Amino acid sequence: MKKTLLFIILLSSWFVNSQIHEPVKWSTSVEKLSETEYKLISKASIESGWHLYSQSVPEDGPIPTSFIYDDANGAFKIIGNTSEEEGHTVDDPVFNMKIKYFENSAVFEQKVEILGDKSTLNAFVEFMVCDDEKCLPPTEVDLKFIISDKKTVENKEVAENNTSEKDAPKEGESKKGLWAIFFIAFLSGFAALLTPCVFPMIPMTVSFFTKQSKNKAQGIRNAIIYGICIIVIYVLLGTAVTGIFGADALNALATNVWFNIIFFLLLVIFAVSFLGAFEIMLPNSWANKVDSQADRGGLIGIFFMALALAIVSFSCTGPIVGTLLVEAASKGGLAPIIGMLGFSLAIALPFALFAAFPGWLNSLPKSGGWLNTVKVVLGFLELALAFKFLSQADLVLQAHLLEREVFLAIWIAIFGALAFYLFGKIQLPHDSPLTHISVGRLSMGLIVLSFTIYMIPGLWGAPLNLISAFPPPQEYSESPYGVGFTKLGGGSASASHDDLPEGAHLLAPHDILAFNDYDKGLAYAKKIGKPVMIDFTGWACVNCRKMEQNVWPKPEVLQILKNDVVLISLYVDDKRKLEADEVTDSKLRPGKKLKYIGQKWSELQTIKYKANSQPFYVLMDHNEDNLIDPVAYTPDVEEYLSWLKNGISKF
Repeated sequence: MKKTLLFIILLSSWFVNSQIHEPVKWSTSVEKLSETEYKLISKASIESGWHLYSQSVPEDGPIPTSFIYDDANGAFKIIGNTSEEEGHTVDDPVFNMKIKYFENSAVFEQKVEILGDKSTLNAFVEFMVCDDEKCLPPTEVDLKFIISDKKTVENKEVAENNTSEKDAPKEGESKKGLWAIFFIAFLSGFAALLTPCVFPMIPMTVSFFTKQSKNKAQGIRNAIIYGICIIVIYVLLGTAVTGIFGADALNALATNVWFNIIFFLLLVIFAVSFLGAFEIMLPNSWANKVDSQADRGGLIGIFFMALALAIVSFSCTGPIVGTLLVEAASKGGLAPIIGMLGFSLAIALPFALFAAFPGWLNSLPKSGGWLNTVKVVLGFLELALAFKFLSQADLVLQAHLLEREVFLAIWIAIFGALAFYLFGKIQLPHDSPLTHISVGRLSMGLIVLSFTIYMIPGLWGAPLNLISAFPPPQEYSESPYGVGFTKLGGGSASASHDDLPEGAHLLAPHDILAFNDYDKGLAYAKKIGKPVMIDFTGWACVNCRKMEQNVWPKPEVLQILKNDVVLISLYVDDKRKLEADEVTDSKLRPGKKLKYIGQKWSELQTIKYKANSQPFYVLMDHNEDNLIDPVAYTPDVEEYLSWLKNGISKF
């Protein structure tokens, strides 16, 4: 049994690290414009979570999408340039430039004039795709356009990416994202439950159902129906948001400057409301009309009671629901619906549980000033979250008004003020007089104060890994290397390159000896008797940079990379042309030639290791046999270090 389990684990590990990703499928169609003019339409269907780059990308950025139309026979003439859809334009912190890309689908159109007989036109597209964790090497796909007298002819055969294996759509990542939204929403609903507008309603509503019902079973049933109605109301709200704006439009909001600014202002208003400046309330007439319908009894009456709760408690739940919808909207798809499901479930559960076990009501803490404290804490958190959206707008505009130091200073001020509030040094309009601090409040204050102190070194360049997703990247700051940083010269390892082996260079800033040529690196490893570490990487690979910036600099990892292995970094998107004697036929694409250095390394990775995503790390001996199973993106330092040590120990 143990051997079987071990075999399954090893097999699973190999499969995870050996996937061939094909996130883009291409199809073509032709639209007749006149007797001689036609429109060639190329459509890319992109799997969820991946994005395809535009035809226009700044220099030193990722590989752009490009189309080559075969007009060697003079059968047609190109009219103008290939057009593309609007897409999303974002400020990429890795490349420090504005980059346009497409999600879900992209349509490209090219007008042509037919000069000879109507026939089939051939073309090919070169493109590059990335997701949040990895980038795939540039890929070429053949396209075929069938010219006909019909108004529109569609080639239903999807162009393949010519890899040796197919990979199932990556549904796991999107499901993981939806689960994260659900749990965040559930916790948000629990926080809303502890506000002054909702918490006192629990014993009142449950007592009403138990007393008005003929027996206990009927009371429990009515309370459960009441909870279900609460869920239905909030899920309908999420459905309405998705239906009105559309899943794709919601997803686009995350990269739109003006929507990010609007979200910032909206969250600031919500925060100020929670801090006690004013209350956001729906018109009283709405509550009165709904309340009158609640007296009708039966299922309709219970539904209107739940609707009355949603309206009456809006001053507390509205800001939380609004914030949640804003955050879910940036994810797109079903996220708003899933978010409302999690939120409403947290609200509805207590009513059903306390109706089933009414004796529990005696254990509930009494309403009091602590409810307003919860509300104020939520206000501070919303205020901090608001600046995340303002920061995104600033990054896209490259305005440099909210650089990393300014952002962190604002957060330090917000959480510092929250710590003083929890310690009772600050009082807000609706707070009850505070004669003493409870142990719970003191503990929360200490946690917030510790977090505030933790952020302070970030002003001088500390990475702050705990909150790395929120502030701007380190290079988007007044002092990218930290205050007072100077690059060492003279005695550093990078001072002299005279003694470097042929084909080697020092990888800055850590001065790791590295090769970009497979054969030269392997020959050097044999000469000095060390194992080889192949690093399949890419210039446009975001997670490759994350590994190099966050994992490789750790002392134990860096010591191994500098002293115990020979590093060969193979860039699969290297667009330099191969020497004439190195140009060979592609084994993956019969009839095609490998023209670029990157294509050579990409094909090596795909054929030998059955993988085509980067980063991808291989430890091998001088016979080119693996010492240990390869790994992909591994942000956990201990896990990556363990992989290095285990592999080297088998050399």
